[in-house]
Amino acid sequence: MSDETMRLGRERRYLVLLGIICLALIGGALYMQVVLEEAPCPLCILQRYALLLIAIFAFIGAAMRTRRSLTVFEVLVVICALGGVAVAGHHVYTQFYPAVSCGVDVLQPIVDGLPLAKIFPLGFQVDGFCDTPYPPILGLSLAQWALASFVLVVILVPLLVSRNRKALR
Repeated sequence: MSDETMRLGRERRYLVLLGIICLALIGGALYMQVVLEEAPCPLCILQRYALLLIAIFAFIGAAMRTRRSLTVFEVLVVICALGGVAVAGHHVYTQFYPAVSCGVDVLQPIVDGLPLAKIFPLGFQVDGFCDTPYPPILGLSLAQWALASFVLVVILVPLLVSRNRKALR
């Protein structure tokens, strides 16, 4: 097995791990929704979509055999994470300034009109408000944790790919 094949295998394992983590985060959100009765707002649901897309692209990327195709899916992962940063950042801002609505009247029908809201309403249908204060976890709100998670993906995926590919040269 060549050194390049081994290094690309490492990237594939990172992508599988990232996909599993994203699915676990969605599972945690569903637990909080169902068991702790914390209703998801439009921004929460959009963050779930970002996590789901990251997981899907990570798993597809992990199945790719060439460096170029692997890179395409790693770029898609980072693009989805940047979208997650934008949504989670706005959510954090909304929680700090509750007078600024999350636009529940505007966003709710749009988010509820997306296909997954009809296929899996429990996980992807809006049921709450963005400025509802839920108890923090280890001192941070859920929106802050989501923001930190998306930022980590945006930073770590390119960093790990860069370091891995540099060793190939």
